Amino acid sequence: MIRVMIADDQQLIRQSLRIVLEKESDQIRVCGVAGNGREVIETLDQTKPDVILMDIRMPVLDGVQCTKKVKETHPEIRIIILTTFDDDEYVMDALRYGASGYLLKGISTDELISAIVTVDQGQAMLNPDIEMKLLRLFSQVTRDVHEPEIEVNERYVSELTDNEWKIITEVAKGHSNKEIAANLSFSQGTVRNYLSQILDKLGLRDRTQLAIWAVERRYERRQE
Repeated sequence: MIRVMIADDQQLIRQSLRIVLEKESDQIRVCGVAGNGREVIETLDQTKPDVILMDIRMPVLDGVQCTKKVKETHPEIRIIILTTFDDDEYVMDALRYGASGYLLKGISTDELISAIVTVDQGQAMLNPDIEMKLLRLFSQVTRDVHEPEIEVNERYVSELTDNEWKIITEVAKGHSNKEIAANLSFSQGTVRNYLSQILDKLGLRDRTQLAIWAVERRYERRQE
């Protein structure tokens, strides 16, 4: 059973999501709700969520800063950012702090449930156009910032194999393990093993950090 917390400043949305999730999925149980980020932080030890559906714009403590605080103290909790806005910069910050992805409010129930199950399994929920969004943001950021914010074990970058670089490129495009396996003619088990090796080599937390790092580097191996 996946324990889910819903964090949104609108009571109607909290109630609606709770009803929908518990009615439509026997894999999910809503363990708590919160109206702002501070309430999330204050109730974590009691609610013990596996996944948090986090509204990006909330009073008192917004979804970005709440994500940062949650991941600092409970790195095992998965966070999906929910937004009705095309808030690229807010989403980017949340991803940097450890969110597993983001979804626009208004998606179908099946898509939402699928996203929760996906991130609970340790995968990321990156929209298909994540590469363009990240590239656009980093093109702006790098005008003032000379070093990437996602740090890796640089001594191991040169040791990445051709197949590992192929996996990295696919992850940066927001592709799932299933899609990567199909695109590269690998089994899903092989993709998972490659991802584990890559994250271990680079000292990264998850595939979301890997995607951000890959775009920061502009897929250097691919362009050589």
